[in-house]
Amino acid sequence: MSTTRPSTASPASAARRRAVIDALRRGAVPESGLDLLATGLDRFESALDAELQAVASGSSVFKAVRGEYGSGKTFFTRWLGERAKRLGMAVSEIQISETETPLHRLETVYRRLTERLATAGFPPSALRPVVDAWFYALEEDALAAGAGEDDLAEEADRLLTARLAEVSRQAPAFATALRGYRTALAQGDEATASAVLAWLGGQPHVAASARRSVGVRGDLDHFGALGFLQGLLTVLRDSGHRGLFVVLDEVETLQRVRSDARDKALNALRQLIDEVHSGRFPGLYLVITGTPAFYDGQQGVQRLAPLAQRLATDFSTDPRFDNPRAVQLRLPGFTQESLTGLGVTIRDLYAAGADAPERITSLADDAYVADLARAVGGALGGKAGVAPRLFLKKLVGDVLDRVDQFADFDPRKHYRLTVSSGELTDVERNFATADAADEIELDV
Repeated sequence: MSTTRPSTASPASAARRRAVIDALRRGAVPESGLDLLATGLDRFESALDAELQAVASGSSVFKAVRGEYGSGKTFFTRWLGERAKRLGMAVSEIQISETETPLHRLETVYRRLTERLATAGFPPSALRPVVDAWFYALEEDALAAGAGEDDLAEEADRLLTARLAEVSRQAPAFATALRGYRTALAQGDEATASAVLAWLGGQPHVAASARRSVGVRGDLDHFGALGFLQGLLTVLRDSGHRGLFVVLDEVETLQRVRSDARDKALNALRQLIDEVHSGRFPGLYLVITGTPAFYDGQQGVQRLAPLAQRLATDFSTDPRFDNPRAVQLRLPGFTQESLTGLGVTIRDLYAAGADAPERITSLADDAYVADLARAVGGALGGKAGVAPRLFLKKLVGDVLDRVDQFADFDPRKHYRLTVSSGELTDVERNFATADAADEIELDV
């Protein structure tokens, strides 16, 4: 396992370290700084970095990540997203859900994509900075081609038409709306510009007057969403971004929707995979995450034979020999040993920013971290694989924070692990033992 150690001398490292620790204290997966925690992912790095490089050079990739609850799917995709950002790609993480983001409504998926769009320089939603940078690049190119002040707008519009020619065959309204946005800005009409940009981002219920003023009608539909995604990729590329990394998280929720909606969603997923493989979306790295039950069960992928064929991957061999270039990646989940190793990494990361790091590492030594990991796993029915979130939350918030703040606090003497039903997720609660709501003493 490989771990990157932060430098206590670097303010940037201190800020990243603090963001990671704060997220773990809340029981959440950090949004950034995941390379500080990346243990055991080195076996994926070479193959996935090669795929990211290919996408940054104009290819497209589809990947399916499988793992049980607690195996680190969200951590894995955010870690991979950070690597994509370092290559100059934009990223977007979308939670699939029956009510908020149904997969069979691609127009809604596209809307969430633009809402969650982020770049190395801009947090969500980065749509407006990206579009503004694109128009700036068009004008720079027009000037480089010899355009003067008098014909700059005309030359920039010619470049817009040329670069969106392929997109306009599929979604002509995309280019029309971009022109309307630029015109509204030039006229100082911020209200219309904002409304048109919202429409470009797939937002419904944009004022009809704003749409009429730029020559577009209606709301984005399922099929138009694919054309708009194609247009967004073009804009990203020409504004200096080398691609787009998109995660569709928790697609296993499809198993719980009505059968008709499920069938439509599975077919939409099949359509997306085919479009990616056809080369329609150069610069797109698309990832889905789900449980083994989703990929292997009759209420998931296996319900649609063409989709099952596209995702078929051999997992009959030892996980050590899984092929990271395959369409599916298997995350094996945590064992007691790997959970302890992660806890030690977090402990060392915390100590690197503490006033008395030696006190942290001595009172919460490796043996104590192992005991705490074992106790938390025991509270969840002995399932180390579902314990990471709760274990790290307890380690940081209940133990390390107290060791850091109270000079006479000794976790072996003064801390007793308690797990209440209210702090558990639904899945964790299902695994919890009957005594989980009561106090559980550490056996140390």
